[in-house]
Amino acid sequence: MGQYGWSLPVAASSYAGKIDFGIWLIHAAMLGIFVLWGAFFIYLLVKFRARPGHRAEREDHDETPAHISVPDSLSKFPFAQLLYKNKGELKSLIPDMVIMSFEVALIVFYAIPVWSSIKMGVPDVKDPVVMEIVSEQFGWNIHYAGPDGKLGKRKMPLVHFSNPIGLDREDPASADDVVMGNELRLPVDRTAVIDLLSKDVIHSFFIPEFRIKQDAVPGLSIPVWVTPTKVGKYEITCAQLCGFAHSLMRGDVYVQTQEEFDAWYQSRLSANPAAPAASNPAEEF
Repeated sequence: MGQYGWSLPVAASSYAGKIDFGIWLIHAAMLGIFVLWGAFFIYLLVKFRARPGHRAEREDHDETPAHISVPDSLSKFPFAQLLYKNKGELKSLIPDMVIMSFEVALIVFYAIPVWSSIKMGVPDVKDPVVMEIVSEQFGWNIHYAGPDGKLGKRKMPLVHFSNPIGLDREDPASADDVVMGNELRLPVDRTAVIDLLSKDVIHSFFIPEFRIKQDAVPGLSIPVWVTPTKVGKYEITCAQLCGFAHSLMRGDVYVQTQEEFDAWYQSRLSANPAAPAASNPAEEF
C-alpha cells in the first residue's frame, strides 16, 4: 500500500508517464477554466452590483435583430446578415470554441498517438518475457513460456484444481513452462508480452502502478504488454464486477532484477509437477 498517497500511485512502467501526462494536463486545464470563470463571475458581481444612483442596464426587448441595420455589402448574403445581426450573441461562443479546440487538439495530438502506441500493437522487442494470463472466478493463472519463448498447449480435459489451465505436459513446448496462481513475476526493464484470456466471465486485469487496465473476455485472446521500470511489489486487481467473490480476486506482482527473476524461475521449474496428459486427443481452448 506504500505505492499510494494523495496523488497518483507510483509510475512503474515505460508508458505510465505518457498516461500521467494526459491526466495532469486535463486537470490543469479544468483548474484553469475554473479559475478564469470564477474570476469573471466575481468581476460581473462587482461591476454590475446594485448601488445608489446606478440604474440597471438591460436590453430593450422590443428591439429584434431585424431592426439592426446591416451594411449594404452584405445585402446579397443572407447567412452573413444573420451572423451580423447576432454578432453580440456570437461573441459569447468564443470561450466554448476555445475549449472545443483544446479538446480536439488533445484527442488528435495526444490521445490517439498514445492509445495507438500502447493498445494497437505489441512492440517488436528482442527476447521478451512471453506469458499468458488466464483469469477465472476468482483468481489469476499466470503461465510463463520459459526460455524457449513458446507456450505449451492447453486442453480442456486436463483442467483440474492441480492444473487450472489444462497445460499439456507431454507437449515439448511446455517442458520449461511455469504456471503460478496469483503471482506475477517480471524482470525490470524487460518487456513482457502477455495474452490475456478468461475461462468464464469478463474480468479486468488492472495494475495501477503500470497503468494497465484491460478486460479479459471469454473466447478472446487479448494481447497486452508492459515494460516495468521500478523494482518492487505491486498488486493485480480485477476492475470488473465478476461475481460474489470479486473483491477477493487479487494477485501479487514482483518486479525483480534479471538475476533474481532467473533464480526464482529455476526454483519454480524444478518444482513443477509433470501433470499427465490425456490419453485421447482433446480440443484445445
